[in-house]
Amino acid sequence: MNESLSAPALDQLFRQARTYNAFDGEVSDDLLRELYDLLKWGPTTANTCPARFVFVKSAEAKALLGPALDDGNYKKTMAAPVTVIVAYDRAFYEKSPVLFPHTDARSWFDTKPEADLRTICLRNGSLQGAYLLLAARALGLDCGPMSGFDNALVDQAFFAGTSWRSNFLVNLGHGDRGSIFARSPRLSFDEAARIA
Repeated sequence: MNESLSAPALDQLFRQARTYNAFDGEVSDDLLRELYDLLKWGPTTANTCPARFVFVKSAEAKALLGPALDDGNYKKTMAAPVTVIVAYDRAFYEKSPVLFPHTDARSWFDTKPEADLRTICLRNGSLQGAYLLLAARALGLDCGPMSGFDNALVDQAFFAGTSWRSNFLVNLGHGDRGSIFARSPRLSFDEAARIA
C-alpha cells in the first residue's frame, strides 16, 4: 500500500498551489522533457493518450500564438517563459497498436462518429492536461492555465493539415507571488459531493 504524501508535498501540489499571472526565470528544454516524461504516466481510457503538447517558447512561436489570445491573456502569455498548448489528436487511435498492444483497441475507436471521438479526446486530453499541471508543480514550476483564446486561430497557426486540435493553454515558469489574486473559496464536501 502506498503512503500518503507529506503535508509540504500536498501543499505544493494542491493547498498552496495557485494560478499565476506573471512569471520570471527560464524553463529549460530538459525540464520540459522531464515534465512530459512524468505526466505521460497518468491513466487514460484504454491508454489512448490523445493529448498532444506544444511548448511555445520562441519569439516566432509566440508571434503565431499572440493573435489568438483574448486581450486579458495577451501580455501575461507573451511574457511567460513557456506557454503550453494542450491539444488532442482526433486520430489518437492510430497509436493504439503500440499503446494497447494486447488487443485490437484501434477497432474500438476508428469507426466511431466524430462527435464521440471528440468527447473521448476532450475527456482524456483534459485529464492529461491536469496531469501536466500536477507534474509541473511537482517539479517546482508554477502554472497559469487558461481558456480565453480563439481555438480556431490556434489550430490554423499550429495544426493546419493535421488531426490535432487545441483544448486549453497553460503558462509555465516561476510565478510572481504579486500576480496572484486572493484565494477564492471552494465548495464544501456536502455541497459538491456525496457518498452513495
